[in-house]
Amino acid sequence: MDFSHGDVDAFLPLPGSYEAFEAGYKLGGRQAYTEYRGQAPIRKELADKLAAFTGAPIDAEKEIILTPGTQGALFLAMGALVGAGDKVAIVEPDYFANRKLVEFFDGQLCPVPMDYMKTENAAGLDLDRLEAVFKQGVTLFLFSNPNNPTGAVYSYDEIVKIAALAKEYGVTLLVDELYSRQIFDGRRYTHLRAQKEIPENLVTIIGPSKTESLSGYRLGVAFGSADIITRMEKLQAIVSLRCAGYCQAVFKAWFQEPEGFMEERIRAHQAIRDDLVEIFRQTKGVEVRPSDGGSYLFVKLPQLEVPLGDFVKIVRELAAVTVTPGTEFGPQFTDCFRINFSQDHEAAVAAVKRLLAVMERYRKEEG
Repeated sequence: MDFSHGDVDAFLPLPGSYEAFEAGYKLGGRQAYTEYRGQAPIRKELADKLAAFTGAPIDAEKEIILTPGTQGALFLAMGALVGAGDKVAIVEPDYFANRKLVEFFDGQLCPVPMDYMKTENAAGLDLDRLEAVFKQGVTLFLFSNPNNPTGAVYSYDEIVKIAALAKEYGVTLLVDELYSRQIFDGRRYTHLRAQKEIPENLVTIIGPSKTESLSGYRLGVAFGSADIITRMEKLQAIVSLRCAGYCQAVFKAWFQEPEGFMEERIRAHQAIRDDLVEIFRQTKGVEVRPSDGGSYLFVKLPQLEVPLGDFVKIVRELAAVTVTPGTEFGPQFTDCFRINFSQDHEAAVAAVKRLLAVMERYRKEEG
């Protein structure tokens, strides 16, 4: 069981995606060689869909770009916004690529902690610390919502405060909303871009790779401030030219799922989440917060006789289970690991039980 990513065989791609791809392929050069920011009719269709979903208008000509996955969108946005020495605020824990990208572009990391374990109905972001780093000259704040790796969803009050602080201190916001369609327990989700008070520069990233299981097509979208989108397009024209031409056609199937598709997908993932959380919580010394959205659990281990890196290797060898070590999401998370539970339900439960059985062999004795 490989918990480092979701299983597209357990959750099949969005119905109609292959047919849309085939139609794009049959268009030949007209679809293969689109504008660098994506084919205009597809951008217009997506701008309308995403405006309705997020609650704020999008200019299809100036404010949206199609990218090679949301990872591609993240790279382009960071390349457009971060220069050597720029101070960039990130959350700890948060998506591991955020830290790596800041370092790649020679930016200066300004971590902000998130007390996700002690907070309910919120992510637990330290807003006082966030304001402090903004005062110190941070130019960009990027974060995922729902948070990757914990699955915590930011509350309305947190989102409004982040937006207000960014506006007050002239900070650009980059919001990764990849899992914003997969929210559990009827929880409220707040799109930052739809708030009354937002900063001048704001980019939102989303895509159909996760909830809709379309990761193989490498589709992502970024939308927001026109000047930033233009810089992203210039960089994309150098790096990859465009989002894969034939694959752009698959966007036509997005947000047009069969009736009940999203509800069933959310129900199935929530059922897996609930069973795994129960197993973890029944194990002495193991701590986990049920994810509010997405497909991740960030699990805290009891004290072990081996370092986390060794434990991850041991579990892979003895239990045939792959997990992502917590240190990928911040150097201090030496007793945590992340799993993506978008898997076959029974197989995921069995894998977690194997993992915990191995863990018991290496538990440090009390006293």
